[in-house]
Amino acid sequence: MADGLNEYREARVGELLSDFRTLQYYIAAAPVSPPDMDDYYTEGWAALRQCALDGQHILNCAADVTVPRTTGGPEEQAKAELKQVHLDAYARRHEGQKIYLRQAAAQRWVEWREQILMGGRPHSGNTSQLRGCDQQLRAELATITDEAIYSELQASDMSMGRWTAEDPSVRAVQRWLRARKP
Repeated sequence: MADGLNEYREARVGELLSDFRTLQYYIAAAPVSPPDMDDYYTEGWAALRQCALDGQHILNCAADVTVPRTTGGPEEQAKAELKQVHLDAYARRHEGQKIYLRQAAAQRWVEWREQILMGGRPHSGNTSQLRGCDQQLRAELATITDEAIYSELQASDMSMGRWTAEDPSVRAVQRWLRARKP
């Protein structure tokens, strides 16, 4: 039996894909190479390069188009297909947000490092400050969890009045992501 919600499902998929596209622009615009190549292997620059690779991967990985055949007619088949596309779009947006937040943390690290170095190079007098900067980056990256991102995106969607009745669970998103790990 058709439930009459396919219009909402279509709109939700459109919102998710639009959000994902916006995130991809931000991810692609982030720097990946330091001005001084001596800094290439430092933690923040390594994180920025990994984010760029992760962003490219989530953009390029194939959608799961295996949708089971339903017996309820064209409306039910459309419902099943929309639910599959919904999960795909939702998980991509989730991963894009995670990458974006990791990039933002790494870009703050770059700014902090530049403030510490004041145009100079690392030396024994600023080693402990630079180590603290690295520790701060690691602490920030540790807070960027699937659960935190899921909650943040869910709250944002609800505050915008978006239809979230059939959004996948955080576990479903994690399963989707694990299935696409390189």
